[in-house]
Amino acid sequence: MIKELGKSFEPYESERRWYKFWEERGYFKPVRKEGVKNYCIVIPPPNVTGVLHLGHALNNTLQDILIRYHRMLGENVLWQAGTDHAGIATQYVVEKELQKEGLSKKELGREKFLERVWQWKEEKGGRIIEQLKRLGASCDWSRTRFTMDEGLSLAVREVFVRLYKEGLIYRGRYLVNWCPSCGTALSQLEVELSESDEQGQLWFIRYPFVDSKGWVTVATTRPETLLGDTAVAVNPEDERYKGMIGKLVHLPCTERKIPIIADAYVDKEFGTGALKITPAHDFNDYEIGLKHNLEMVQVIDTEGKMTGPVGKYLGMDRFECRKVIVEDLKREGLLEKITPYPVRPGRCYRCKTIVEPSLSTQWFVKIKPLAEKAVEAVKDERTRIIPESEAKKYFNWMAEIRDWCISRQLWWGHRIPAWYCQDCGAITVSLEDAKSCEHCGGKKLKQDEDVLDTWFSSALWPFSTLGWPDKTEELKRFYPNSCLVTGFDILFFWVARMMMMGLHFMGEVPFYDVYLHGLVRDERGEKFSKTKGNVIDPLELIDEFGADALRLALVLLTFTGRDLKLSVKRIEDAKHFINKIWNASKFALSQLKDFSPSDIGKGELSLADRWILSRLQNAVSEVRRLIEGYQFSEAGQALYHFFWDEFCDWYIEWSKPFFYRAKKPEQSLGAKGTIYQVLDYALKLLHPFMPFLTEEIWQALPGEKESIMISEFPSPKPELVDSKIESMVEDLKEAVSAIRMLRAENLVPLGAKIRVLILADDVESADFFFEQKLYLESPPQVNIEELKIQVGKDKPFSYVSKRIRRAEVCVDLAGLIDFDKEGVRLRKEEEKYLKELARIEATLAKPGFLDKAPKEVVEKQMEIKNEVQVKLDSLRANIKRLELVQAQLNRR
Repeated sequence: MIKELGKSFEPYESERRWYKFWEERGYFKPVRKEGVKNYCIVIPPPNVTGVLHLGHALNNTLQDILIRYHRMLGENVLWQAGTDHAGIATQYVVEKELQKEGLSKKELGREKFLERVWQWKEEKGGRIIEQLKRLGASCDWSRTRFTMDEGLSLAVREVFVRLYKEGLIYRGRYLVNWCPSCGTALSQLEVELSESDEQGQLWFIRYPFVDSKGWVTVATTRPETLLGDTAVAVNPEDERYKGMIGKLVHLPCTERKIPIIADAYVDKEFGTGALKITPAHDFNDYEIGLKHNLEMVQVIDTEGKMTGPVGKYLGMDRFECRKVIVEDLKREGLLEKITPYPVRPGRCYRCKTIVEPSLSTQWFVKIKPLAEKAVEAVKDERTRIIPESEAKKYFNWMAEIRDWCISRQLWWGHRIPAWYCQDCGAITVSLEDAKSCEHCGGKKLKQDEDVLDTWFSSALWPFSTLGWPDKTEELKRFYPNSCLVTGFDILFFWVARMMMMGLHFMGEVPFYDVYLHGLVRDERGEKFSKTKGNVIDPLELIDEFGADALRLALVLLTFTGRDLKLSVKRIEDAKHFINKIWNASKFALSQLKDFSPSDIGKGELSLADRWILSRLQNAVSEVRRLIEGYQFSEAGQALYHFFWDEFCDWYIEWSKPFFYRAKKPEQSLGAKGTIYQVLDYALKLLHPFMPFLTEEIWQALPGEKESIMISEFPSPKPELVDSKIESMVEDLKEAVSAIRMLRAENLVPLGAKIRVLILADDVESADFFFEQKLYLESPPQVNIEELKIQVGKDKPFSYVSKRIRRAEVCVDLAGLIDFDKEGVRLRKEEEKYLKELARIEATLAKPGFLDKAPKEVVEKQMEIKNEVQVKLDSLRANIKRLELVQAQLNRR
């Protein structure tokens, strides 16, 4: 006896029950069968500090679709799970916890502080894993890795030591991005630029000549850095300054003198065409400084305070110093003018502090030799980047790549395996903790205090999680990974670096395909932000609508190469589809109480049966093609169209006469076999997208079964495709649609029965429609009292008609409408909407309303106005249509 479904789908209870069922039976683990294809995805490891956000929800839904699909294909599937230690982020969180206790990391010391971080990680660091389970993610959690666990730490050291010995890691003093708040260097990718211009200023400052009267004026957005200037540069082709090259000028607010130099880098159109050069605090100036052998004068320290030869400004915050210097320049008559100027300052990706370019001794990876192989691998398509537009960005960025600063002034992370000899000053880099200097044999060693950039360990993720540097069975099976699914925003942070490391250490690309999805934005296309108040918590959405509804909503919005605009309305729409699937399944199950899958093929198939089985094969082929092409939204839409538009709206309605009023048992058995096959296949097609709902319904189908997630994914059956049947059914659908439209356009009341006349083009068409009368009369919203079919062209005067492919469909309006009464009703409704519209327009027209009222209040009023206007337009269209129909009948 089959299980009965409840009144509605209850996601909360279903999700917990089925996830536990899947986990307990080990369905998430690889099958380890010989002779089957291996398929592997490594999860982009979420930060151990993280909580589930919509970006995670999208990313892991797409991965889970691929994993569940390939698992159902019978492949040996591994979805490698894990979390990232997230250096800056985790240290920041724990330091905040210590502040609440009145402690600091310095008071604790390095060892005690790290103990506290590990304690925090063990207590709170696994939250996001549990949250991903709520989404339905079917990772092999038994293999969950952490970027600082023992095996991965060994891999990190191995890579560092090898690269150092190959001359690809070096230590040097260079200009780096520095965050004064976090107190660490940042790579160029960890510096965020504003999405839009911010209002800044351009200060025009006079630098007086040393040996003559006059001055040269420079324009700058950062007047405080003039204390570190070591030259003024002009373009050698600029006629205004040719006579000044080589002269000395007084550096304002200091006792120093600096030269005017010529360099083609200078833009003659910017400012005055003369550029102040501060090599220790600007990347472009740094390059000019190296070229001209200029002194590097550092005037801003690691805390963002003025340092070095800066006189009275010593110890000031850099931005406070700016204000004081501007006032001093004014007093000395050296500030010519100030003009508005748009700026996009770089900010720390973690704390949002404005980053300071600063001279610092750091560790770097020599990136060019690694990048060349990674570029070639994409060019020759050993790795495909989808969409192609992102591949172009990859090539452009790799062509301009700088060496990677990998050291961070933190305590939490992989400590750099380098030791400094107190006797000879040399560096020993070693896989094991060094006991003696490899250069002089000295025993006085001190390990480097810094840790590696978080992205260094993440770059090894595709092979370190599989056991490298050991030659494990998992590494043999699952490297290269089949696919990587991630956001386009970390193409350079992570994807490019994995490509470089994978090729260098494994000799093969880390993955065959890289699918880059867009960002999840709000319905207006804006980023989700706490400051904007538009953040949507995915866990709250799962609580309210269920994981399947959230997954489906995200999938339907995922078009390749575009960001998503998500609203609660989209999730409500997905929930409606879930309700549709549930109710259709309830109907099907009600007809299958005495049915066994062994009865398939024993019944007589109707036209509708053969049509839906043919359409099912098309759906199977399309969904397979679209999933394999990473066209997630299109795959979801194909399923939506098949299940709702074809199966529910047409087939189920057409099948009811065969269930309720079959002329012979074989017809009923044929319909049961068909509805069982279609529902079984449809649920399997839907399963990767909506795992909980589909398992719940599939388990209620007749027959013995284990789990839908390990059932066989449908393959198309070409022998069931019948284009002739599909063409015939299209004619029937067109006729039914014409009847429905004629009813609606001519305002025929919903409950009124109608007389229909089909004027066929020829005898063959007339015979066809007559033989298939059942399919014209049975659908809802048709309500036919009398149906006549004949060959001809002339319709009676009281009929309105619509042309279809093989006939003219006519509906008799005589006696159906009281035109005068309906006209009065519609006019009253029009008057009501006009009053409502006038009231809203009066509110919007009140003096100061648009400027003073809260933005959300104004938007709400505009929204209501638009809604009323749409209703009014629709009503007026109905009034006009009523008048036209009445005039037409009167003429006849």
